[in-house]
Amino acid sequence: MCGIFGTINYNIKNESDIILKELTHRGPDQQNYIAKNNVELIHTRLAIQDLTESGRQPMIHNGLYISFNGEIYNHLELRKKYNLNHSSRSDTMTMLLLYERIGMKMLEEFDGMFAFCLYDTNAQKVFLVRDRAGKKPLFIWQKDSSLVFSSELNVLNQIVRPAINKSAVSDYLYLGYNFRNQTPYDNVWELENGSYHQIDLLTQKQKTEKWFDIALVYNKKIVLSENEALEQLDIKLNNAVKSRLESSDVEVGAFLSGGIDSGLVTAIASNSGNNLKTFTVRMPGAYDESELALQVAQKYHTVHTPIDISFDHLRNDFEKIIGNYGEPFSDDSAIPSYYVAEAAKEHITVVLNGDGADELFGGYRRYVPFRHFDFFSSNKYIGKLIGAMSSVLPVAHEKKSSYNYIYRLMEFASYKDVVKMYAAATSDLFVGHEDAFLKAPELTAIRSMLRDIKALNITGLQKILLADFNAILFGALLPKMDIATMAHSLEGRSPFLAKEILEFAPSIADKYKIRGVTTKYLLRTLAKKYLPEELINQPKRGFEVPLKLWIDNDLKEILQDHLFSSDSLYPGFIDKEFVTDLYNRRVNISDEKRAKMLYSILCLEVWHKQTTKKTTRSLEANQLYS
Repeated sequence: MCGIFGTINYNIKNESDIILKELTHRGPDQQNYIAKNNVELIHTRLAIQDLTESGRQPMIHNGLYISFNGEIYNHLELRKKYNLNHSSRSDTMTMLLLYERIGMKMLEEFDGMFAFCLYDTNAQKVFLVRDRAGKKPLFIWQKDSSLVFSSELNVLNQIVRPAINKSAVSDYLYLGYNFRNQTPYDNVWELENGSYHQIDLLTQKQKTEKWFDIALVYNKKIVLSENEALEQLDIKLNNAVKSRLESSDVEVGAFLSGGIDSGLVTAIASNSGNNLKTFTVRMPGAYDESELALQVAQKYHTVHTPIDISFDHLRNDFEKIIGNYGEPFSDDSAIPSYYVAEAAKEHITVVLNGDGADELFGGYRRYVPFRHFDFFSSNKYIGKLIGAMSSVLPVAHEKKSSYNYIYRLMEFASYKDVVKMYAAATSDLFVGHEDAFLKAPELTAIRSMLRDIKALNITGLQKILLADFNAILFGALLPKMDIATMAHSLEGRSPFLAKEILEFAPSIADKYKIRGVTTKYLLRTLAKKYLPEELINQPKRGFEVPLKLWIDNDLKEILQDHLFSSDSLYPGFIDKEFVTDLYNRRVNISDEKRAKMLYSILCLEVWHKQTTKKTTRSLEANQLYS
């Protein structure tokens, strides 16, 4: 795992020291800068495989230059398959050898996570590439013939100093995350998962190609009995965990949240014969999941470490944690993720997690209504159908409980706008309060994606899973874990996002994902083989936080400082009087939704403050070289 930065037609030689310093947390073991013609490459290395000098980057071979962030878990298999010979054991060298043999078709062969720049001096072409799910980040700034790319937005911002993209900020406030290739900066975009961007240096022509599209996998229906599906999942998950354990010359551990996803990964990893180290977060009251995690740790005899989050630390660290993302980021689980990664780094360099399981196998309760109805398709009779189902599906005591499927069905059915329906089903921030915006969010990009998904000949459940994979997993969950781990030079690996599983999960029947009102049916069935019974029917767990409590107590002072500051950014987008009423509990919404809305605004303000600071420091540093 590493940090990469590079340019085309944009001289950064005088700023290379600044960039290397800012990316060192992603790669503390080696730093290097090289320039060839009008292309510059910077690399900071976290040594995981081939710890020798032969793994040093940027790597050069027969006129090919590469700066690579990530891991190719099956690279030794590919060497055998294609008879590739070289003294270096590095997966990066395997990539260069395979590129010589089959070009960019090599991407289809890789099981891994990656973002890289490959400069082919022979063909005078540059390729910027991302993996199937978008595990490893890659941001691009373009203006005229100049291009700059980076693993992190913070570094990119300090070098090119772009203006704020107001449309993207408005979309963030409504959605709670930055959608797909959008960033809060003008002329800066994120390369999408399963894509590569090609620059022809001779003609100056550029194009972006989609080399993996999970939507196509949803169209490849496979018919399996339950036992066959279960057996295949078991084999594929074991293969994925094993390859992620073996592709490392440093110690590997696991995050253990108390849910079945991380529990399965931990169980399989422990069965591989390693003296596995596991880590979980210990929170006060109802949010504490450490006892469930401890049951798994004890069953598999892991070396287990629970991490307590100190509220004093939170007050001191909050702005730094949010500022690490380089963009407004409102997933509150970023906080425990940061602290558990910090603690894990004291013991290990690589950590396994359960990311991707929910979006592939149907892990969220919001998916249950979509199993019964396709809310992407407008149907004037859907309300009547929902009424007819009211005697079949369960009703919870609270009207707006997430367990009240009838209420959720009727809520989704009431929205004719597909974006509003999707926002209500997922982040549910300003849905119903659109009038609070001074100018309605454009939401052009997400509307386009949802319309494309709506037109697909797949089920309603498959549509919401596909949307979440492309929007929530890509835009919020994977960036959360990448930044949280890499802030501490810790590599995170996600077995559920293995090539084998990405090509399997979308194609199995809906009944193996949602059975009645049971989420993640196939995974829960598999869990019976590995996990204590108490865990199997537990509700969805991650590293959760008591956000309502924090907003009114531990973060209250920080919240006040940002909401009522004279240089706040949000009043340019949202009615300040509405936010004041929200803060003072004069808006008729649940405490949970109020906390989420205030937190999303707070994260916007923290990002804006941190960005301004870093840009100022960058300008001052640049003056030293002028």
